[in-house]
Amino acid sequence: MSGEVQRRLRLHDMSERNSEKLTTRWIWRFLSWAERFQMRRDRVFNYTLAAAWGVEVGPGCQFFGRVSFERQLGSIIRIGPQCRFRSRGTSNRIGINRPCMISTLFPGAAILIGQRVGMSGTIVAAAQSIVIGDDVLCGANVTITDTDWHGIRPDDRRKAGPSAPVVIENNVWLGLNVVLLKGVTIGENSIVSAGSVVNRSIPPNVIAGGMPAAPIKPL
Repeated sequence: MSGEVQRRLRLHDMSERNSEKLTTRWIWRFLSWAERFQMRRDRVFNYTLAAAWGVEVGPGCQFFGRVSFERQLGSIIRIGPQCRFRSRGTSNRIGINRPCMISTLFPGAAILIGQRVGMSGTIVAAAQSIVIGDDVLCGANVTITDTDWHGIRPDDRRKAGPSAPVVIENNVWLGLNVVLLKGVTIGENSIVSAGSVVNRSIPPNVIAGGMPAAPIKPL
């Protein structure tokens, strides 16, 4: 192969590589723009939806997909600033199988969520009171409820079950698929491991886990 042919082939290869780089660059620019547009759209939609339900949402919150809000008349849902809600299935790579759902079930119920709280497919449902402190992290598909939802006895199962307040203190981390039941307090800084069912209170500064969850070791 002559030197001229080799030179032309090298120039052709360089041209193709440059073209591929340019195409890739424009694709990533478009995807980045599309993601920012979607985040802005989700933010406007969720703030509007919250206002329609009478839910108070602080400034600077981020939304990935639609949050399901439902506030009963005479109840309170208040969300602090700079919280983050991941409801779209692909917005958390560990896997989200449902949107975030925040709801009061009866008049007089209250849900108070602090600032910089992160939720991914999290359900928060209050018949009485759920208080979540600042900087709490809720792993994918966490459920937090202060009620049994139904009575235990067969003839009571179409009636509302008993309820008791739930408190999650500052800087708690709830792992993937944790279920928090009525009447519990999770102490400050504690971690609840993935898949745990919490039916009794957890002290501060521990790692807890199991069914039912119990302290495993101190932090």
